[in-house]
Amino acid sequence: STVFKQPVDQVLGRSLGHTSWLMLWVMIVMVPTALILGVLSGMREGSRTDRVLSTFAIASTATPEYVSGVIFIALFASATAGISPLLAEMGWISGKTLFQGTATSAMDKITFWNFALPVLTIALYGIGYIARMTRASMTEVMTQQYIRTARLKGVSFRNVVMKHALRNALIAPFTVIMLQFPWLLNGVVIVETLFNYKGFGWTLVQAAGNNDIQLLLACSVVAVFVVLVTQLISDIGYVFLNPRIRLS
Repeated sequence: STVFKQPVDQVLGRSLGHTSWLMLWVMIVMVPTALILGVLSGMREGSRTDRVLSTFAIASTATPEYVSGVIFIALFASATAGISPLLAEMGWISGKTLFQGTATSAMDKITFWNFALPVLTIALYGIGYIARMTRASMTEVMTQQYIRTARLKGVSFRNVVMKHALRNALIAPFTVIMLQFPWLLNGVVIVETLFNYKGFGWTLVQAAGNNDIQLLLACSVVAVFVVLVTQLISDIGYVFLNPRIRLS
């Protein structure tokens, strides 16, 4: 690598290690939250809960990472504006900012205060997208004939959702969740640059800005490999989750 004056494999190995931790925590936050919101929204289509959660999902999906990231920094990591000075005046926290506006220190030691903002910035967009897909799947399942039959037999609404609808409703979101990995690999470019977190996205920006062809080619190979692997896992997992599909 002409930029870092190190072998490409060492640069990529270090940056992918940092990005892996970021992607892990994003998935931990994003997937359960999105599934819960989508299921709650799709259980009773047209209800007030459905309208509120759907509005939140659309708003979060429509907000790009560089906008939500700047808003989070201004609210939680700014010493002159936002929530932190207000809490300091009330005596709830010290005069320091509530969160750190940069994730550079997270490369040495990850803490809640230096890693929460970049994780939330990336997860917010994915939460809205997965929640919308889950809601659509849940809504479709709840209108199926076997759900109506179970309700007519006197099965409680909770048991209908937990034992019959939920498993079938989560089949379609599984594919969407697996497709988030290639998106995360590209989405971290903005977030890592914004929070100065030297992972895969930050390395890709440095390579492109300094015309480092070897490092750019290596990053492209890694990105393609991640796409192929996640697509393969998605197809195999879909077959196991949906018994109506069988390999010929």
